[in-house]
Amino acid sequence: MEYSAVIFDLDGTLLDTLADIADAANRVLLSRQLPTHEVATYRHFVGNGVEALMQRALPPEHQDAETIASSSVQFRRVYGETWNLTTLPFPGIHELLGLLGQRQLQMAVLSNKPHPNTIECIKQFFDDSTFALVHGQRDDVPSKPHPAPALAISSAFDVPPSQCLFVGDSDVDMQTAVSAGMRGIGVTWGFRARGELLESGASHVIDHPLDLLDIVVERG
Repeated sequence: MEYSAVIFDLDGTLLDTLADIADAANRVLLSRQLPTHEVATYRHFVGNGVEALMQRALPPEHQDAETIASSSVQFRRVYGETWNLTTLPFPGIHELLGLLGQRQLQMAVLSNKPHPNTIECIKQFFDDSTFALVHGQRDDVPSKPHPAPALAISSAFDVPPSQCLFVGDSDVDMQTAVSAGMRGIGVTWGFRARGELLESGASHVIDHPLDLLDIVVERG
């Protein structure tokens, strides 16, 4: 099978953002005099957008709709000011993207991170020409794992979903790939475990970014 496009998740796949996400969420909790969490705990909180993140971070007795909504607004403000304190691309990502570009694969980013933050992350760490499309969470578009945003990317690329690889680190990403008819590639350097990726439909699970090259058929 020859693949023509690769869609990447952002957090936990291209960028190691966990510490900055945890820091911003904990700042919100501290401002409300609520218990905070260890950074590692946030591995299981991220992936479904800001509202889900804050719902999971809040104590059960504070998970009412109003508190989730207000803390989500607060998180967006805090994270927008502190998102790049420690965030960096994972080792090997830049080399992988360069090699995929040489093979003329079309590349995109699809994240459940708010769209403005997603754009800002990509602008800071990657060349403008690396990704043809970059989409974060938007109010008028369903979030992953709904297949619509992934299918919109394949349509914009004029590439059948079966010729797209969807690369991500969570069950949400693999569920997106399955529902969109794409081949899901799970990565172990991110926030979730190998077993979760396989159980959620990953066709392959890779341990280093350059391992993706073994899956992509070289274009002649």
